[in-house]
Amino acid sequence: MDLKHFLGFGLIGAVVLTSGCGGSSSNSSSSTPTTVDAKLKTVIATLALTGDPSSARSIPAIESPKAQLGMKLFFSKALGGDQDSACVTCHHPALGGGDDLSLSVGVEADIPDLLGPGRAHSSAGTHFDGGPTVPRNAPTTFNIALYDQVLFHDGRVESLTKTPGTNGSDGGIRTPDSSFGEPDPNAGANLTVAQARFPVTSPEEMRGFTFEAGNTNADVRTHLSQRLQNVLSELATNNWLAEFRTGFGDETGTAETLITFDNIADAIAAYENSQIFVDTPWKAYIAGDANAISDEAKEGALLFYGSIEDGGANCAACHSGDFFTDEKFHAIAIPQIGRGKGNDNGTVTTDDFGRFRETGNEDDRYAFRTPALLNVTETGPWGHSGAYTTLEGVVRHHLNPEVAIGNYDLTQLDDNIQIADITVNTQAALTKLLQNRSDGKSLLVDVSLTDTQVNQLLAFLTALTDSCVTDRDCLASWIPAESDSDPDSLRVNAVDLNSTPL
Repeated sequence: MDLKHFLGFGLIGAVVLTSGCGGSSSNSSSSTPTTVDAKLKTVIATLALTGDPSSARSIPAIESPKAQLGMKLFFSKALGGDQDSACVTCHHPALGGGDDLSLSVGVEADIPDLLGPGRAHSSAGTHFDGGPTVPRNAPTTFNIALYDQVLFHDGRVESLTKTPGTNGSDGGIRTPDSSFGEPDPNAGANLTVAQARFPVTSPEEMRGFTFEAGNTNADVRTHLSQRLQNVLSELATNNWLAEFRTGFGDETGTAETLITFDNIADAIAAYENSQIFVDTPWKAYIAGDANAISDEAKEGALLFYGSIEDGGANCAACHSGDFFTDEKFHAIAIPQIGRGKGNDNGTVTTDDFGRFRETGNEDDRYAFRTPALLNVTETGPWGHSGAYTTLEGVVRHHLNPEVAIGNYDLTQLDDNIQIADITVNTQAALTKLLQNRSDGKSLLVDVSLTDTQVNQLLAFLTALTDSCVTDRDCLASWIPAESDSDPDSLRVNAVDLNSTPL
């Protein structure tokens, strides 16, 4: 379906694609492979790229006792308020560290263990409207340990020191439990620990709408830890004390001292931080294997890194470094679908103001964190709202948001996704982007590219995928085996729409 007129933006048709990575330009690539390799060698040296953003970091091994405990917690519905959802509900390794949905369904699903496409909100569920309940796309947990500055689309968990290579571990961390700019004394050792404290407090994601209703986040966490301690006798099966003793290396520790929410978050973070997948063809190419990526991908790399003046697309202006993100916030007007975050844009109250919700700074309205691009082929749908279900679609959006919005194809979305306010909300975001451009506050400026060049960019992005994330056998270390202990008999035994185990 062509929404050029449906969205009412008055856009004229456009055949020429443009890139939002830089400024206005028209490019063509005709370099020989030898020339391309020489140019890329210069780029790699100039930017000091290694292809491995995990080097010199302290990364827990998945085999470590704490990460193993974290995996069991991650897969347990015992941490869901109503015992019908778990962390893995929206972040399964076999689904790219996300859930392969534009927008998630956390609690009150028809079939709690059905993950990914086909997962639906029960018609008896709270605020049922037929569509997904979580207002933003589930970010991948893959390589979460490599973020140093902010987590979540709006950065509501952020390091106040922002030192590279630390995962936010060298200073205070601000969370939704503390005022903006102020450290949360309970945030934990790093950004991943801090973020692990919050899905359980979200009614739509894990908490539910009756569990500790009206009480604080601290009350929720205390209740959950006491549930696992067996103080409340809410679990028919409870062998968590033995698991925590092993996980934290304390064979005489008590439930009260070991099964705290601080330790729960610490273990979950160890599991998440172990999910390092950086062995990409691009890394191999940087290491000296000239045949690790295709000639098409090499041309795409030149476009990706090239400046506007040199005929490139300057994508690395935001997707910078070996992790391919500046960890900053940019308004790029991804179509706003779903329930939204309840922001009032003057016409409807289903908008999502992004980073502005945290800072109150008008420059941050509709701005969202630059996502990292490692394994990007496997971590869709893309955009903060999951509006694009193909990588090509989101690339073309960056190429020219205005044209992409005018041509946005609703048929790519699941039929149940809420789209009643897509026109007004997306127009508001686009208006803000255009104003930012006018004010010189946006890096997203159009660059004319051919279809061939778009394919080259896509080939380069494909070269950023670690083969492990497409191999179920390789991922098996991060998914509990049938023989693994199930401390509460509440493990998510994930299946897809065809009842095939994930």
